[in-house]
Amino acid sequence: MTIAEITKYLESLAPLSSQEGYDNSGLIVGDRKTNVTNALISLDCTEEIVDEAIRKGCNLIIAHHPIVFKGLKKFNGSNYVERTVIKAIKHDIAIYAIHTNLDNYKMGVNKKIGDLIGINNPKVLSPVAQKLVKLAVMVPISHVEAVKNALFNSGAGEIGDYNECSFATEGEGTFKANSNANPHVGEIGERHHEKEIKLEVIVTSHLLGNAIGTMLNVHPYEEVAYDCIPLLNKNSEEGAGMIGVLPEPMDEVAFLAQLKKVFNCGIIRHTSLLNKPIKKVAWCGGAGSFLLGAAKSKGADIYITGDFKYHEFFDAENQIIIADIGHFESEQYTIELLDELLRKKFATFAPCLTEINTNPVKYF
Repeated sequence: MTIAEITKYLESLAPLSSQEGYDNSGLIVGDRKTNVTNALISLDCTEEIVDEAIRKGCNLIIAHHPIVFKGLKKFNGSNYVERTVIKAIKHDIAIYAIHTNLDNYKMGVNKKIGDLIGINNPKVLSPVAQKLVKLAVMVPISHVEAVKNALFNSGAGEIGDYNECSFATEGEGTFKANSNANPHVGEIGERHHEKEIKLEVIVTSHLLGNAIGTMLNVHPYEEVAYDCIPLLNKNSEEGAGMIGVLPEPMDEVAFLAQLKKVFNCGIIRHTSLLNKPIKKVAWCGGAGSFLLGAAKSKGADIYITGDFKYHEFFDAENQIIIADIGHFESEQYTIELLDELLRKKFATFAPCLTEINTNPVKYF
Protein backbone atom coordinates (compact mmCIF):
# COMPACT_ATOMS: atom_id res chain seq x y z
CA MET A 1 0.00 0.00 0.00
CA THR A 2 1.32 3.44 -0.91
CA ILE A 3 1.07 6.71 0.96
CA ALA A 4 -1.13 7.95 -1.89
CA GLU A 5 -3.69 5.18 -1.32
CA ILE A 6 -3.98 6.00 2.38
CA THR A 7 -4.11 9.77 1.97
CA LYS A 8 -6.56 9.58 -0.95
CA TYR A 9 -8.98 7.68 1.27
CA LEU A 10 -8.60 10.08 4.19
CA GLU A 11 -9.08 13.05 1.88
CA SER A 12 -12.22 11.47 0.39
CA LEU A 13 -13.69 11.83 3.90
CA ALA A 14 -12.03 15.06 4.95
CA PRO A 15 -10.93 16.88 1.76
CA LEU A 16 -8.06 19.33 1.99
CA SER A 17 -10.37 22.01 0.57
CA SER A 18 -12.31 21.83 3.86
CA GLN A 19 -9.38 22.98 5.99
CA GLU A 20 -9.25 26.50 7.37
CA GLY A 21 -7.16 29.12 5.59
CA TYR A 22 -4.47 29.19 8.29
CA ASP A 23 -4.03 25.41 8.29
CA ASN A 24 -1.42 23.19 6.63
CA SER A 25 -3.03 19.77 6.35
CA GLY A 26 -1.79 17.23 3.83
CA LEU A 27 1.50 15.48 3.10
CA ILE A 28 4.16 17.66 4.74
CA VAL A 29 7.16 15.35 4.29
CA GLY A 30 7.53 12.40 1.93
CA ASP A 31 6.72 10.97 -1.50
CA ARG A 32 3.17 9.82 -2.21
CA LYS A 33 4.45 6.88 -4.28
CA THR A 34 6.31 5.37 -1.31
CA ASN A 35 5.11 1.97 -0.08
CA VAL A 36 4.05 2.08 3.56
CA THR A 37 5.72 -0.40 5.93
CA ASN A 38 3.44 0.75 8.73
CA ALA A 39 1.91 3.97 10.01
CA LEU A 40 2.10 5.61 13.42
CA ILE A 41 -0.92 7.68 14.47
CA SER A 42 -0.47 10.57 16.87
CA LEU A 43 -2.07 13.85 17.86
CA ASP A 44 1.14 15.82 17.39
CA CYS A 45 4.36 15.18 15.49
CA THR A 46 7.47 15.82 17.60
CA GLU A 47 11.01 14.49 17.71
CA GLU A 48 9.84 11.87 20.22
CA ILE A 49 7.14 10.73 17.81
CA VAL A 50 9.67 10.37 14.99
CA ASP A 51 11.90 8.34 17.32
CA GLU A 52 8.93 6.13 18.15
CA ALA A 53 8.22 5.63 14.44
CA ILE A 54 11.85 4.58 13.92
CA ARG A 55 11.65 2.06 16.78
CA LYS A 56 8.40 0.58 15.50
CA GLY A 57 9.44 0.39 11.85
CA CYS A 58 6.86 2.94 10.65
CA ASN A 59 7.71 5.08 7.65
CA LEU A 60 4.52 7.17 7.82
CA ILE A 61 3.30 9.36 10.67
CA ILE A 62 -0.34 10.43 10.53
CA ALA A 63 -0.81 13.34 12.92
CA HIS A 64 -3.77 15.55 13.66
CA HIS A 65 -1.72 18.72 14.16
CA PRO A 66 0.65 19.79 11.36
CA ILE A 67 4.27 20.08 12.48
CA VAL A 68 4.68 22.94 9.99
CA PHE A 69 2.19 25.82 10.02
CA LYS A 70 4.35 28.52 8.49
CA GLY A 71 7.01 28.42 5.81
CA LEU A 72 10.46 27.27 6.90
CA LYS A 73 13.31 29.34 5.50
CA LYS A 74 16.16 27.48 7.18
CA PHE A 75 16.79 23.87 8.22
CA ASN A 76 19.56 24.13 10.81
CA GLY A 77 17.82 22.50 13.76
CA SER A 78 17.39 25.73 15.70
CA ASN A 79 13.90 24.75 16.95
CA TYR A 80 11.82 21.62 17.49
CA VAL A 81 9.94 22.03 14.20
CA GLU A 82 13.13 22.03 12.12
CA ARG A 83 14.66 19.19 14.15
CA THR A 84 11.55 17.06 13.73
CA VAL A 85 11.41 17.60 9.96
CA ILE A 86 15.16 16.97 9.58
CA LYS A 87 14.98 13.73 11.55
CA ALA A 88 11.98 12.52 9.55
CA ILE A 89 13.72 13.21 6.23
CA LYS A 90 16.97 11.54 7.38
CA HIS A 91 15.07 8.35 8.23
CA ASP A 92 12.76 8.38 5.17
CA ILE A 93 9.66 8.89 7.33
CA ALA A 94 6.71 10.70 5.77
CA ILE A 95 4.57 13.07 7.83
CA TYR A 96 0.90 13.59 7.00
CA ALA A 97 -1.43 15.97 8.85
CA ILE A 98 -5.22 15.87 8.89
CA HIS A 99 -6.27 18.82 11.01
CA THR A 100 -9.15 21.27 10.54
CA ASN A 101 -10.47 19.28 7.58
CA LEU A 102 -11.00 16.39 10.03
CA ASP A 103 -12.50 18.86 12.53
CA ASN A 104 -15.02 19.97 9.92
CA TYR A 105 -15.89 16.43 8.80
CA LYS A 106 -19.31 15.39 10.11
CA MET A 107 -17.98 12.03 11.33
CA GLY A 108 -14.66 13.46 12.47
CA VAL A 109 -13.13 14.84 15.65
CA ASN A 110 -16.28 16.42 17.05
CA LYS A 111 -18.46 13.39 16.33
CA LYS A 112 -15.95 11.32 18.33
CA ILE A 113 -16.20 13.78 21.22
CA GLY A 114 -19.99 13.62 21.08
CA ASP A 115 -19.90 9.82 21.26
CA LEU A 116 -17.75 10.04 24.40
CA ILE A 117 -20.09 12.57 25.99
CA GLY A 118 -22.99 10.24 25.22
CA ILE A 119 -24.90 12.27 22.64
CA ASN A 120 -26.64 10.59 19.73
CA ASN A 121 -27.24 12.28 16.38
CA PRO A 122 -25.42 15.59 17.03
CA LYS A 123 -25.62 18.44 14.54
CA VAL A 124 -22.90 20.75 13.23
CA LEU A 125 -22.77 23.85 15.42
CA SER A 126 -21.48 26.28 12.78
CA PRO A 127 -22.09 24.97 9.24
CA VAL A 128 -19.86 26.30 6.48
CA ALA A 129 -21.21 28.40 3.62
CA GLN A 130 -20.24 28.55 -0.06
CA LYS A 131 -19.24 24.88 -0.18
CA LEU A 132 -22.28 23.72 -2.16
CA VAL A 133 -22.93 23.75 -5.90
CA LYS A 134 -26.14 23.17 -7.82
CA LEU A 135 -25.41 20.95 -10.82
CA ALA A 136 -28.08 21.09 -13.53
CA VAL A 137 -27.84 18.91 -16.63
CA MET A 138 -30.12 18.54 -19.68
CA VAL A 139 -30.84 14.87 -20.34
CA PRO A 140 -32.96 13.14 -23.01
CA ILE A 141 -35.89 11.38 -21.34
CA SER A 142 -34.53 7.96 -22.31
CA HIS A 143 -31.41 8.43 -20.13
CA VAL A 144 -32.73 10.29 -17.11
CA GLU A 145 -32.55 7.36 -14.70
CA ALA A 146 -29.06 6.36 -15.83
CA VAL A 147 -27.72 9.90 -15.37
CA LYS A 148 -29.57 10.33 -12.10
CA ASN A 149 -28.15 7.10 -10.67
CA ALA A 150 -24.65 8.03 -11.79
CA LEU A 151 -24.90 11.38 -10.01
CA PHE A 152 -26.18 9.76 -6.83
CA ASN A 153 -23.40 7.18 -6.90
CA SER A 154 -20.83 10.00 -7.18
CA GLY A 155 -22.05 11.56 -3.91
CA ALA A 156 -24.33 14.20 -5.41
CA GLY A 157 -27.89 14.69 -4.18
CA GLU A 158 -27.21 14.60 -0.43
CA ILE A 159 -28.98 17.15 1.77
CA GLY A 160 -28.59 16.70 5.52
CA ASP A 161 -29.94 13.30 6.54
CA TYR A 162 -31.38 12.66 3.06
CA ASN A 163 -29.71 11.31 -0.06
CA GLU A 164 -30.75 10.74 -3.68
CA CYS A 165 -32.34 14.21 -3.71
CA SER A 166 -33.03 15.73 -7.13
CA PHE A 167 -35.47 17.91 -9.02
CA ALA A 168 -36.58 17.43 -12.63
CA THR A 169 -38.23 19.82 -15.07
CA GLU A 170 -39.42 18.79 -18.52
CA GLY A 171 -38.68 20.98 -21.51
CA GLU A 172 -37.50 20.98 -25.10
CA GLY A 173 -33.93 21.38 -26.25
CA THR A 174 -32.73 22.33 -29.72
CA PHE A 175 -29.42 21.87 -31.49
CA LYS A 176 -27.97 21.65 -34.99
CA ALA A 177 -24.97 19.41 -35.58
CA ASN A 178 -22.27 20.57 -37.98
CA SER A 179 -20.33 18.35 -40.36
CA ASN A 180 -17.73 17.39 -37.70
CA ALA A 181 -20.31 16.19 -35.18
CA ASN A 182 -21.54 12.70 -34.41
CA PRO A 183 -24.96 13.36 -32.87
CA HIS A 184 -26.80 10.80 -30.73
CA VAL A 185 -30.06 11.99 -32.30
CA GLY A 186 -30.89 14.33 -35.19
CA GLU A 187 -29.37 14.90 -38.62
CA ILE A 188 -26.26 16.79 -39.66
CA GLY A 189 -27.06 20.36 -40.68
CA GLU A 190 -30.68 20.27 -39.45
CA ARG A 191 -32.09 21.82 -36.31
CA HIS A 192 -33.28 19.06 -33.99
CA HIS A 193 -35.94 19.35 -31.27
CA GLU A 194 -35.65 16.91 -28.38
CA LYS A 195 -37.82 16.39 -25.30
CA GLU A 196 -35.40 16.69 -22.38
CA ILE A 197 -35.35 16.77 -18.61
CA LYS A 198 -33.45 19.41 -16.69
CA LEU A 199 -32.07 17.37 -13.81
CA GLU A 200 -30.82 19.31 -10.78
CA VAL A 201 -28.83 18.05 -7.79
CA ILE A 202 -26.84 19.59 -4.96
CA VAL A 203 -23.19 18.54 -4.64
CA THR A 204 -20.38 19.62 -2.32
CA SER A 205 -17.64 21.50 -4.13
CA HIS A 206 -14.94 18.88 -3.51
CA LEU A 207 -17.11 16.20 -5.18
CA LEU A 208 -18.12 18.36 -8.15
CA GLY A 209 -15.38 17.16 -10.51
CA ASN A 210 -16.17 13.52 -9.82
CA ALA A 211 -19.91 14.14 -10.23
CA ILE A 212 -19.42 15.83 -13.60
CA GLY A 213 -17.05 13.13 -14.84
CA THR A 214 -19.40 10.35 -13.79
CA MET A 215 -22.35 12.12 -15.38
CA LEU A 216 -20.51 12.64 -18.68
CA ASN A 217 -19.60 8.94 -18.84
CA VAL A 218 -23.23 7.85 -18.97
CA HIS A 219 -24.78 10.79 -20.82
CA PRO A 220 -25.53 9.87 -24.45
CA TYR A 221 -24.79 13.29 -25.97
CA GLU A 222 -21.48 14.14 -27.61
CA GLU A 223 -21.70 17.65 -26.14
CA VAL A 224 -23.56 17.87 -22.83
CA ALA A 225 -25.30 21.04 -21.68
CA TYR A 226 -24.92 21.52 -17.93
CA ASP A 227 -24.62 24.33 -15.38
CA CYS A 228 -22.59 24.59 -12.16
CA ILE A 229 -24.05 27.25 -9.89
CA PRO A 230 -22.22 28.14 -6.63
CA LEU A 231 -24.63 28.46 -3.71
CA LEU A 232 -24.59 30.66 -0.63
CA ASN A 233 -26.47 27.99 1.33
CA LYS A 234 -24.77 26.56 4.40
CA ASN A 235 -23.81 22.90 4.30
CA SER A 236 -25.36 21.38 7.42
CA GLU A 237 -23.04 18.36 7.09
CA GLU A 238 -19.76 20.28 7.27
CA GLY A 239 -18.45 22.84 9.70
CA ALA A 240 -17.01 23.65 13.11
CA GLY A 241 -18.17 22.24 16.44
CA MET A 242 -21.28 20.24 17.24
CA ILE A 243 -24.38 20.45 19.39
CA GLY A 244 -26.74 17.83 20.72
CA VAL A 245 -29.04 16.78 23.54
CA LEU A 246 -28.26 14.39 26.38
CA PRO A 247 -30.53 11.34 26.70
CA GLU A 248 -31.47 12.60 30.18
CA PRO A 249 -30.77 15.95 31.90
CA MET A 250 -27.79 15.90 34.28
CA ASP A 251 -26.86 17.87 37.35
CA GLU A 252 -24.12 20.38 36.52
CA VAL A 253 -21.59 19.07 39.04
CA ALA A 254 -22.22 15.47 38.03
CA PHE A 255 -21.79 16.35 34.36
CA LEU A 256 -18.51 18.17 34.98
CA ALA A 257 -17.27 15.23 37.03
CA GLN A 258 -18.13 12.87 34.18
CA LEU A 259 -16.30 15.14 31.71
CA LYS A 260 -13.21 15.16 33.90
CA LYS A 261 -13.22 11.36 34.10
CA VAL A 262 -13.92 10.65 30.42
CA PHE A 263 -11.33 13.11 29.12
CA ASN A 264 -8.84 12.49 31.92
CA CYS A 265 -8.57 16.22 32.62
CA GLY A 266 -5.99 17.56 35.02
CA ILE A 267 -8.44 20.36 35.67
CA ILE A 268 -11.57 21.90 34.13
CA ARG A 269 -11.65 25.68 33.98
CA HIS A 270 -15.28 26.79 33.97
CA THR A 271 -17.57 29.75 34.52
CA SER A 272 -20.14 30.01 37.31
CA LEU A 273 -22.68 27.21 37.48
CA LEU A 274 -26.25 28.23 36.65
CA ASN A 275 -28.04 25.92 39.10
CA LYS A 276 -30.09 24.18 36.46
CA PRO A 277 -29.85 20.76 34.80
CA ILE A 278 -27.69 20.37 31.70
CA LYS A 279 -29.60 19.09 28.69
CA LYS A 280 -28.29 20.73 25.51
CA VAL A 281 -24.52 20.49 25.04
CA ALA A 282 -22.26 22.22 22.52
CA TRP A 283 -18.59 21.43 22.00
CA CYS A 284 -15.56 21.90 19.76
CA GLY A 285 -12.28 20.02 19.88
CA GLY A 286 -9.12 22.09 20.29
CA ALA A 287 -9.27 25.87 20.50
CA GLY A 288 -12.95 26.71 20.11
CA SER A 289 -13.66 30.01 21.85
CA PHE A 290 -14.72 31.47 18.49
CA LEU A 291 -17.88 29.34 18.61
CA LEU A 292 -19.21 30.58 21.96
CA GLY A 293 -21.68 32.91 20.24
CA ALA A 294 -23.06 30.07 18.14
CA ALA A 295 -23.44 27.86 21.23
CA LYS A 296 -25.32 30.63 23.06
CA SER A 297 -27.56 31.44 20.12
CA LYS A 298 -28.62 27.80 19.83
CA GLY A 299 -29.55 27.55 23.49
CA ALA A 300 -26.78 25.29 24.76
CA ASP A 301 -26.56 24.89 28.52
CA ILE A 302 -22.81 24.25 28.41
CA TYR A 303 -20.04 24.76 25.88
CA ILE A 304 -17.01 22.45 26.03
CA THR A 305 -13.71 23.23 24.33
CA GLY A 306 -10.12 24.27 25.09
CA ASP A 307 -7.84 27.32 25.13
CA PHE A 308 -10.28 29.95 26.43
CA LYS A 309 -8.55 33.21 27.39
CA TYR A 310 -9.27 34.97 30.67
CA HIS A 311 -11.43 37.77 29.29
CA GLU A 312 -13.35 35.40 27.04
CA PHE A 313 -14.87 33.71 30.08
CA PHE A 314 -16.80 36.93 30.79
CA ASP A 315 -18.64 36.44 27.49
CA ALA A 316 -20.68 33.63 29.05
CA GLU A 317 -22.70 36.40 30.79
CA ASN A 318 -24.43 33.82 33.03
CA GLN A 319 -26.29 32.48 29.99
CA ILE A 320 -24.16 29.38 29.49
CA ILE A 321 -21.44 27.43 31.27
CA ILE A 322 -18.04 27.49 29.58
CA ALA A 323 -16.04 24.34 30.33
CA ASP A 324 -12.42 24.51 29.18
CA ILE A 325 -11.16 20.93 29.43
CA GLY A 326 -7.86 21.58 27.63
CA HIS A 327 -6.73 21.42 24.00
CA PHE A 328 -4.99 18.05 24.17
CA GLU A 329 -7.67 16.55 26.41
CA SER A 330 -10.47 17.44 24.00
CA GLU A 331 -8.70 15.99 20.95
CA GLN A 332 -6.77 13.04 22.36
CA TYR A 333 -9.26 10.48 21.04
CA THR A 334 -8.61 11.64 17.48
CA ILE A 335 -5.89 8.97 17.52
CA GLU A 336 -8.52 6.26 18.05
CA LEU A 337 -10.78 7.86 15.42
CA LEU A 338 -8.10 7.70 12.72
CA ASP A 339 -7.32 4.11 13.68
CA GLU A 340 -11.00 3.18 13.35
CA LEU A 341 -11.34 4.90 9.96
CA LEU A 342 -8.25 3.22 8.50
CA ARG A 343 -9.05 -0.27 9.83
CA LYS A 344 -12.58 -0.03 8.47
CA LYS A 345 -11.32 0.79 4.98
CA PHE A 346 -8.17 -1.38 4.89
CA ALA A 347 -9.01 -4.66 6.59
CA THR A 348 -5.42 -5.95 6.60
CA PHE A 349 -3.85 -2.68 7.71
CA ALA A 350 -3.08 -2.34 11.42
CA PRO A 351 -1.52 1.05 12.17
CA CYS A 352 0.38 1.69 15.41
CA LEU A 353 -1.02 4.11 17.97
CA THR A 354 1.48 6.31 19.73
CA GLU A 355 2.33 5.48 23.31
CA ILE A 356 3.67 8.97 23.93
CA ASN A 357 1.61 11.68 25.60
CA THR A 358 2.52 14.80 23.63
CA ASN A 359 0.53 17.21 25.80
CA PRO A 360 2.93 20.11 26.54
CA VAL A 361 0.68 21.35 29.38
CA LYS A 362 1.32 19.83 32.80
CA TYR A 363 -0.68 20.19 36.02
CA PHE A 364 0.83 20.51 39.49
